[in-house]
Amino acid sequence: MARIRVILHGKAAGNAGLRAGVHKLRQDGHSAQVRVTWEPGDAARMTAEAIAETGGDKIDCIVAGGGDGTINEVFGAAYTIGLPGECCLGVLPLGTANDFAHATGVPLQDLTAALQLAASGSPRWIDLGLLNGKPFVNLVSGGFGSRVTVETDPELKRRLGGMAYVLTGISRFAELAANRGSFRAEGFSWEGRFVAIAIGNGRQAGGGVLLCPDALIDDGLLDLMILPELDRAARLDAFSHLLREGAAAIRAEQVTTRSSWIEFESDDDLNVNLDGEPALLKRFRVECRQRVLPVCLGESPLVSNHLRRA
Repeated sequence: MARIRVILHGKAAGNAGLRAGVHKLRQDGHSAQVRVTWEPGDAARMTAEAIAETGGDKIDCIVAGGGDGTINEVFGAAYTIGLPGECCLGVLPLGTANDFAHATGVPLQDLTAALQLAASGSPRWIDLGLLNGKPFVNLVSGGFGSRVTVETDPELKRRLGGMAYVLTGISRFAELAANRGSFRAEGFSWEGRFVAIAIGNGRQAGGGVLLCPDALIDDGLLDLMILPELDRAARLDAFSHLLREGAAAIRAEQVTTRSSWIEFESDDDLNVNLDGEPALLKRFRVECRQRVLPVCLGESPLVSNHLRRA
């Protein structure tokens, strides 16, 4: 039987479906303990505490309960501290967008099923990205799209989910301005003005927008997508297609590459979003760490089938 420690975002503490899921897990003979965050930094601290208690008959799966930001904080802390070999990670999707959970086949509408996956699923080893040394699990976005993510009203996100990002993006389109910068990667360089970028370990952000539609989460590589500056009419058309259909719909306008590292430099600040955490950066280096975290995931095109842990 599994021994689960759920690190739960405080906003989800009263979720009735979650309580039912934990109760069912215990009925099935699993051990399930819940720790609830209160203030910034709690998820990382509670992850450290859980790791210190692994081994023996204590904890063998640490579950991140919340949105993409909570997952990123828990997984990042697990990587930084070092996850013991007998312990794995799980996902309980309780956020607005749940992009990582959606892309990796974790049940979104059935919290009991998500908990059961963490308790009995076969862990898969996944990659982790580092932006200036800071871990991220899913995707880094930059430019106008990251501004939209930061500026979308929380109440609108609560009511509309991922559609809130689309509506905010359309309403702020008149403010869309290009950035200028240079990119370097393995066998690749590009310099110019651009509207948006994405660096994907995973494929999607913003409530399901596929920004890096060919990314794999276990190949040791990061996918770079650059949307160069276009004239105003073409820009509106490209941005609308990007929001509705993802990056695959605007391949002709994109610059793309795949690399184990990517560097960016500019004279001006770039709005960057790191799995939900905003930043303003003039330069950064992103690196990929291959297959460093064992995570219980569902069936997903992001993951190679042969990477299940025995």
